[in-house]
Amino acid sequence: MEQFHFDPDTYLEMVRAEVPAYDRLQGAVVSASAGVPATRILDLGAGTGVTSQGVLAVHSGAALVVLDESPAMLAHARRVLPGEVEQRVGRLEDALPAGPFDLVISALAVHHLDGPGKADLFVRVARLLAPRGRFVLGDVIVPDDPADVVTPVDGVHDRPSPLPDQLDWLRAAGLRPTVAWRERDLAVVVSVAGGAPG
Repeated sequence: MEQFHFDPDTYLEMVRAEVPAYDRLQGAVVSASAGVPATRILDLGAGTGVTSQGVLAVHSGAALVVLDESPAMLAHARRVLPGEVEQRVGRLEDALPAGPFDLVISALAVHHLDGPGKADLFVRVARLLAPRGRFVLGDVIVPDDPADVVTPVDGVHDRPSPLPDQLDWLRAAGLRPTVAWRERDLAVVVSVAGGAPG
């Protein structure tokens, strides 16, 4: 698949225009990350660091590893993130940083993978999680009602999947998912390794 890169200086304005519930999605990801002791966190598709910023406010002092395919986005994230941050340039399809992680987060990145790519990523994330570790995924989904499609998708770089399919793939990976938040064509799913969510 041809890779693409956003402009970090205009990304936030662009994504808020295309995803009207962007700030609510980010808030739901942060809320879903709370309640688990996290000393090591991985942000997949970290972009400009907005999600990491919010999550670190809940888990101050945690070691953070950020992964993104765009060096420019990671450079921007480094300027806004506190403390020591380990940066990795790479795609979600590539080998992930070595675990274990107490918390893996991802916002508006996984929908760029097709169905088999998502299922494969979920297996690899499950292997990275510490016992009772948590994977918080906030992303675009294919809603049951076509009237709930709000976010523009091009079908090439954007390949959202229905929420039930993603829940099945997460379960097949050995995780226990629950839907923490949903608004039209967006959802936040919390998946726990080795135990019930909560």
